[in-house]
Amino acid sequence: MNHPTPGEREIVLETDRLFLRPWRVSEAAVQREMWTERDPRVPPHRRIDAEGRPTVEDVEDWIRNWSQSDSLGLPAMERKGSGDVIGYCGLIANTLVPQDEPELAFELLRRYWGQGYATEASRAVLSWAQGSGYRRLWATVRDWNGASRRVLTKLGFVETGRVEPDEVHGDSLFTAKLL
Repeated sequence: MNHPTPGEREIVLETDRLFLRPWRVSEAAVQREMWTERDPRVPPHRRIDAEGRPTVEDVEDWIRNWSQSDSLGLPAMERKGSGDVIGYCGLIANTLVPQDEPELAFELLRRYWGQGYATEASRAVLSWAQGSGYRRLWATVRDWNGASRRVLTKLGFVETGRVEPDEVHGDSLFTAKLL
C-alpha cells in the first residue's frame, strides 16, 4: 500500500470550484468560526468551552504544529476565484476502525451549506484515497445530522449497522465505502 508519509502532506486537490490544500496560520479565525457554529448536540470537546477555548491563538498553534501531527489530514477547502476558505475535508485516523482504513471528515461554515461543496470536496478526497491505495474508508455521523448523512449516501457510503449509542449527543452511526 502506498500511503503518504508526514512529509508528503503538501498535496493540493482540485475540483471544479475548490482547492483542498494545507491550512495557513492566517486562516485560524475560519476554523474557530466553525467551532462557534456547531450544533449544541455536538459533544462538548468539539465546541467552544466556558473559557472560550479554543481561541484563535490555539488554532494558530495547531496549524503551525500540523507537520508534527500523526493525523492523515483535514485540508482547507478554498473556493476558486474568491480565495475564501469555507471549511475542511479530508481523512483522519479513527481508533474505532481498522488502522489502514481512515475516516472521511468534512465541515463547512454554515453560510456555505446546501451548495454541494461537501460532496464535491469529498469526491476529490475519495479519488485521492483510492489512488493512494486505500481499500475502504469510514465515516461516522450523528443520527440527527441529516445533511451529512445525505452527503455520505450520495458518495456511496452505506450504514454498517454499527452504532455507538449516546443518549445525550445522539447516536454515532458508522458508515463505510469500499474503494
